[in-house]
Amino acid sequence: MTRLRKMMLEELERRNYSEATTRCYIRTVEDFSRRFKRSPDGLGPEHIREYQAELFKKRKLSPATVTQRLAALRFFYSKTLKKTRTNCRNLHRTLRRACEGKF
Repeated sequence: MTRLRKMMLEELERRNYSEATTRCYIRTVEDFSRRFKRSPDGLGPEHIREYQAELFKKRKLSPATVTQRLAALRFFYSKTLKKTRTNCRNLHRTLRRACEGKF
């Protein structure tokens, strides 16, 4: 188990997320990381935009599913990595807009 995966699992458990949500969030971050062949802590807003576009256009996922995937990424960056709006403003703006459907 990687350090980031362990950190994320601990944060999810600490906040009492359901097993289903935990599995979904972990799977989403894995998929995101695999898509770009890089560790997720090294990916940024431009990668999230590209990932979101792929989820809609290539994978033909519903808006609700894409929103869930973006929520998983928001959790990862804001809770697991503890990136704040001040040191990661663009990332949070990207995720917020993506979840609101403003892309």
